[in-house]
Amino acid sequence: MANNNPAHIVLRNVRLSYTHLDKPYAQQPGQEPKYSCTVLVPKNPATNRTMIDAAVANATQKAIEKYGKAFPATPKISVHDGDGVRPSDGQPFGEECKGCWVFTASNKSPVTVVDLNLQPILDATQIYSGMYAHVGVTFFGYNAPQNKGIGVALDNVMKIADGDPLGGSRASAEDDFGAAEPQVSAPYTPAYQQVPPAQQYPQQGYTPASVPPWQPQAPAYAPPQYQAPAAPPYQGPVDPITGIPL
Repeated sequence: MANNNPAHIVLRNVRLSYTHLDKPYAQQPGQEPKYSCTVLVPKNPATNRTMIDAAVANATQKAIEKYGKAFPATPKISVHDGDGVRPSDGQPFGEECKGCWVFTASNKSPVTVVDLNLQPILDATQIYSGMYAHVGVTFFGYNAPQNKGIGVALDNVMKIADGDPLGGSRASAEDDFGAAEPQVSAPYTPAYQQVPPAQQYPQQGYTPASVPPWQPQAPAYAPPQYQAPAAPPYQGPVDPITGIPL
């Protein structure tokens, strides 16, 4: 059954970024998690922008009918020029956004993702930032007290081709471990466990080769030298002239 909602359109041959299609995701703490992706819509053909503008106009008219004067006649529209700057921080969009219209689409409910044969894609690794797809989206008006504008609901995704992953590449196990095993150097010995060389022991009696430096060897014992007692002085008679004992 065809969708008769003029605010719903199908954009073909787009590229997806920041994909969160396998499980809901919240950008900020406290926000309600949603299934979402950023859609990069080529400016060529120009009919892409014509379709977007027509859907936005229809969503704006519905919001005015629903909310009355509370809704602005020229609301904020969440579609940005990829050749310009991001409204969040004033910095240029990434290179992948050049030549594209850029918007984020989301849904509280799970989003159907199918292949070219309309079969659901169950392998989450096949759904990633950088792949190419057709997307069905619906533009709608939101009327919060401090935030009014036109948002985009993500309805369906058909993956049509693989693309270079966005957001950096992941190293493989072969990249990390496939190279030749590096030569392992001798184990490191902390300085406090290293035995100092013998010249660091100037004290007599140390033998570093046989005992640890913190257990000095007792000095070698040198026995005293024996000395014979001196002969007692002569007490006999002596010659009174020469002093020679008689």
